[in-house]
Amino acid sequence: MQSPRYYTPIFKRRSPRLGPEILKTVGLSLVLAVGIRSFVAEARYIPSGSMLPTLAINDRLMIEKISYRFHPPRRGDAIVFYPPAALEAENIGPTLIKRVVGLPGETVTLQEGGVYINGELLEEDYLLAGEFTDLDLCYVIQPEKTPYLSQPVTIPPDSYLVLGDNRSGSYDSRCWGVVPADKILGRAAVRFWPPQRAGGLNQEVPPIPSSDTFLHSQNDD
Repeated sequence: MQSPRYYTPIFKRRSPRLGPEILKTVGLSLVLAVGIRSFVAEARYIPSGSMLPTLAINDRLMIEKISYRFHPPRRGDAIVFYPPAALEAENIGPTLIKRVVGLPGETVTLQEGGVYINGELLEEDYLLAGEFTDLDLCYVIQPEKTPYLSQPVTIPPDSYLVLGDNRSGSYDSRCWGVVPADKILGRAAVRFWPPQRAGGLNQEVPPIPSSDTFLHSQNDD
């Protein structure tokens, strides 16, 4: 007569192996994730107040990288870019965000606290009331250098003049120069954090009449 068992036999289970299909799925997911971040869009946050009141510190943005494959940056776009050569020695970055104000071939002048494009005052409704665009901050940050916009400047081809919306607290093109097109990472398209301020960032900026100084190689669309 067999004695009853007072235990449950334990059988060692084989660990599932990562088969070829699982490895392919994981690999494809990684490739897609890297591809989307490199060529489509990526998230960024705002570390400073240079774009106030439009963007606040710690706002989270989605930067899209598709549209500039079909058309050049437009006036009013908030762009994210890598520091141009004029800033590389200053250890600024790794990326910055400013608003496109001047386009290739346009002549930009600072006068009486305003920005003039080809002799026409640029209306900037994204600025705080009473905000002036001057060179005071440039002389504070780089007293040994002459600010880029200390005199009228015609923007070179494939380059953009960018300013922060917080003119009294933004170190931008007024001081150090323009941003080459190949330094632009993408356009700030959507704020997704904080939730109460989520939404698009597009601003309708009045067009500036063209003049003889405008390079017609610039695409208009």
